[in-house]
Amino acid sequence: MATARKGKAANPVEGDAESAAAVRILKKYPNRRLYDTQTSSYITLADVKKMVLEGQSFEVRDAKTSEDLTRSILLQIILEEETGGVPMFSTSSLEQIIRFYGHAMQGVMGDYLERNVKTFGELQSRFAEQSQGLAFSPELWTQFMGAQSPVLQNLMGGYVEQSKSLLTQMQEQLKEQMQQAGAMFPVIPGMPGFPPKR
Repeated sequence: MATARKGKAANPVEGDAESAAAVRILKKYPNRRLYDTQTSSYITLADVKKMVLEGQSFEVRDAKTSEDLTRSILLQIILEEETGGVPMFSTSSLEQIIRFYGHAMQGVMGDYLERNVKTFGELQSRFAEQSQGLAFSPELWTQFMGAQSPVLQNLMGGYVEQSKSLLTQMQEQLKEQMQQAGAMFPVIPGMPGFPPKR
């Protein structure tokens, strides 16, 4: 998994030096070029994508302000992947994601997506471990996938169950929050929008 780190300063506090040393710092200049401080050379988004695929820890910082631009760069990579080749998101799913911005459920949706992506990544890792050491042509891979359907069904069944469980937990949390909010702001009969007192 990509390990671009959130909220850490480029200059580590004492005691965090070892973990900070492992974080690769990339600087973004006004000319939109990216500079890798580890290799002392300019790099491209393709190089950053390679770091993500290899699981390297990195941060992208504005060369002048030191503002953390990591998310912005990762979103650029996603945009390139979505506009070229085979996109992961359909138009309707992108529209639905956009509708959640500014909505009361935005935080819940973000948490739900993050947990599901993490769970799916773990599922992918387990499957990769089971098929380790096997080299496949596209035809052999299709045959292998057909033969592995019970294994895949088992793995996917576990993923679906975890996803359902996660959604249920989030619904319960939201219900509790709504009940707490209701206790803080009791309904006053006769107020506009509420039924008159009987």
